[in-house]
Amino acid sequence: MSGTDKRKQSLYFPEEMLKEIQEEANRQDRSLSWVVQQAWKIARERIKSFPAVNDVAGAPDSREER
Repeated sequence: MSGTDKRKQSLYFPEEMLKEIQEEANRQDRSLSWVVQQAWKIARERIKSFPAVNDVAGAPDSREER
């Protein structure tokens, strides 16, 4: 079996963003999927540095026992 999981997933983008991604995919003669995958590879470390919703100062930690 291949090491690549090719599960189908629906993603929703604002219309203008989807248009920009499609234009870039056309420019590079690539698929939408390829462009989004490359964008994730480039941006993932930066995105991982964003605080989680519950990491805001003063917010209760939902994992704590009450």
